[in-house]
Amino acid sequence: MNLKPEVVEQLERVLSSVEQLLPRAVEPIDWTEISAANWRRHSFAGYLEPIEYIEDTHLDDLVGIDRQKQILEKNTRQFLRGYPANNVLLWGSRGTGKSSVVRALLNKYAKQGLRIVQVDKHDLDHLPDIFAQINKQPYRYIILSDDLSFEPDDPGYKILKSVLDGSVYASPKNVLIYVTSNRRHLLPEFHTDNLGAKMVNNEIHHGEAVEEKISLSDRFGLWLSFYVFKQELYLEIVRKTIARLCVENQVEPQWDDELAKAAIKWSHEKSKRCGRTALQFARHWLGQHMLEASDDL
Repeated sequence: MNLKPEVVEQLERVLSSVEQLLPRAVEPIDWTEISAANWRRHSFAGYLEPIEYIEDTHLDDLVGIDRQKQILEKNTRQFLRGYPANNVLLWGSRGTGKSSVVRALLNKYAKQGLRIVQVDKHDLDHLPDIFAQINKQPYRYIILSDDLSFEPDDPGYKILKSVLDGSVYASPKNVLIYVTSNRRHLLPEFHTDNLGAKMVNNEIHHGEAVEEKISLSDRFGLWLSFYVFKQELYLEIVRKTIARLCVENQVEPQWDDELAKAAIKWSHEKSKRCGRTALQFARHWLGQHMLEASDDL
């Protein structure tokens, strides 16, 4: 059948438009070589994209969160051995090591079969698709959603709630959900939420607004809280971080009162005493120190 040139041109445009909507062809991830992946949304679907480089974070590098590390590591070891384990909500102040401790666990237990799939909050409605790709794999997967928070009408909210509840979209046996957030209940909280609370037999019964907000976070078996560090602990972390970076860069480690005062001033400017602030100061100081030393040569 001979088509008119204008019809052929129109069909080519249609096919080109449809092709842009389809996910690009990707090779299946070789999980024997790759320990982490990102879920990448593409139009109506998505695909798993391997993460080639994992930050070299170790549990011993994370100071001031020993209790949190111990609880999370035990839960992860239970999971790796096929024992009962819980989904986890790591919540609290930003920069205090919530996501770093999960990466450190991956670095420690990847050889024992631990794998991580990072999922953005806007892609949580794709969790069933992700489960379909990994549920037959002989590995143990942590679905990590970092810095998660919702508005009440976010579509991922109901999907995650259903997954954690083990109902329609229940996660496979080789999958756990680890979530980090600055919010304990993952949703914004307002003073007006408590107006519906009432006392029954000397017990507080929350109103519907509070009950709805608690209903998601309550589905996590473990809650681990992270707080801003006291100054003494913050300085200890700065000192240890500088020492580690100096060794990595073949520089003689240094620490004195002047350096401690500079670290305190840095934290005041950042308005935060936490592991992230300590690392940023250590990088700033060591970079300047190395630059000055090289300029003097």
